[in-house]
Amino acid sequence: MGRNPSGSSERQPALKKTPPRVLITAGPTHEPLDAVRFLGNRSSGRLGIALAEASVNRGWHTTLLLGPTSRTPVDHPSLTTQRFQSTADLQSLLGRCWPNHDLLLMAAAVADFRPRHPAANEKIARSSEGLTLELEPTPDLLTELSDSNPGHGMRVGWALEPQNRLRESGRRKLKAKNLHALVANPLNTISDEAITPLLLLKDGGERTPPESSLLKPDFADWLLDQIEPLRAEAK
Repeated sequence: MGRNPSGSSERQPALKKTPPRVLITAGPTHEPLDAVRFLGNRSSGRLGIALAEASVNRGWHTTLLLGPTSRTPVDHPSLTTQRFQSTADLQSLLGRCWPNHDLLLMAAAVADFRPRHPAANEKIARSSEGLTLELEPTPDLLTELSDSNPGHGMRVGWALEPQNRLRESGRRKLKAKNLHALVANPLNTISDEAITPLLLLKDGGERTPPESSLLKPDFADWLLDQIEPLRAEAK
């Protein structure tokens, strides 16, 4: 029992935990080639949307940065959704949004490459000679955020890798990007309803859910259960 200033004995009210301000990225990027074509990938955005919905259901104020997908999250007063198309669009949104949040779930499938030269304003005409594209690497958005303010918030990344190098590649990316945690997914889950996750932690630990495979909404709840107590330790 604690004592109040007057000396009488009474229990002090427990301090209420401040809910996190969550920033989630979801879906693919489309890197334009011309007025109608783009380089993209098969990401559906399903997982990131499930994370956003699980987050607001906990009463957490959440911003969802959603790429070019036909899927949309539920309408909720605690959820703000902003759309992006390209890696450059997402880079700009992250730069503006991340300082006002303290938990980042980087579930978007950001393209590794984009055309080196600006997209043509018109449709490139079909030619029997074919078309040669020169590509350049896209910026590593998570590394940029970590380097610009390493002490700000908790950063959780994703790695989509072949099963035979899932753990090794995940550990390498976790360290290289200076993340607090990373979700490593087998390559074949990119557009599946279910996920077989491996959660890798900065301290060398790892966690898997009791079930070997979870539907993405169930995984979202499980992941937030794991992350919530880790936030206090994130540095």
